[in-house]
Amino acid sequence: MKYSLILALFVFGKIYSQDPIFTQTFLVPETINTSFTGALRSTKLGMIHRSQWTSFGVKINTDFLYIDSWFEGVKSGIGITFLKHTESESKYNFNQINLNYALAIQLNEDWFVRPSVSVGFGFKDFGFQNILLEDQININTGFIHPNTMDPITLNDSRTFFDFSSSLLFNNENSWVGLTLRHLNRPNISMTQYEDTPLDIFISAHANLEFPLYRYSNNRYSDNNSVYFLSNFMMQSKYSRLDIGSQYVYDNKFTLGFLIATNPLKTGLSNDFISSFDVFAGIKWEGFKFGYSYDINTSNIGLTGGVHEFSIAYDFSVNLSYLNRFKCVRYF
Repeated sequence: MKYSLILALFVFGKIYSQDPIFTQTFLVPETINTSFTGALRSTKLGMIHRSQWTSFGVKINTDFLYIDSWFEGVKSGIGITFLKHTESESKYNFNQINLNYALAIQLNEDWFVRPSVSVGFGFKDFGFQNILLEDQININTGFIHPNTMDPITLNDSRTFFDFSSSLLFNNENSWVGLTLRHLNRPNISMTQYEDTPLDIFISAHANLEFPLYRYSNNRYSDNNSVYFLSNFMMQSKYSRLDIGSQYVYDNKFTLGFLIATNPLKTGLSNDFISSFDVFAGIKWEGFKFGYSYDINTSNIGLTGGVHEFSIAYDFSVNLSYLNRFKCVRYF
């Protein structure tokens, strides 16, 4: 049993050192870049729920909540995010709360730069209290001792301090961002006297408008926008590149797709294309609702796909009094 446990720790340690990834990155960009904190120059809050691999025997649920506000006097945004990630079979549970700060700096007539920092604490556990080791069992009496002298004594939980930073460049219609998480490489080992530094997570992402409609003579051009989307992510030896497009009508309805690729062909599958993802969103009276579904295209089997639901609320429903040029445009 001891060797099985060591093997399980090795496998799960590799899997769960990777950050959760959301499909609705371009509907809820707070999930990927903290420079969106206060980016709408108003107070907003929201959440996103991700349910994946429901037919694969390993059910994973991830929830992300955020609230942030803009302070005009200091050209800054301040917010709080909370992440909860659970896995049904191993009872793995991960929570993290972060405080985020973003600053807006005007570079020239067209471009802004928004640096941000994020500090927080992570809490993770595997529910090891339900595991019995060899020296806890008295084979003569059947008594189960609550303690163990096994040299791989496990912590019930691990708490760590985390530091991250992001950067965002934007003009009136497009933005480009970079995120570096876990810059302090926190120790996430679940065993005593071991040091397993969390790998730095890197993301380079962009939302670039095609001047397809905006500069045409069509009288509906002002109500239509088409964007090119890309998000490259890397952590340890694992990488992922999402590319796609998004259509927005009158800033009230959006429809888009992403192709998730595996450039280095690492992970559970060696397929270059791992999934085809579609998403849609609608705005109404300050609310924003989103839904996405990931269709698995790899050879890992029937997974049941990935569902995401999001909801957000902007307290400044009427933003006409604000200079929209100074905000980051995203649906």
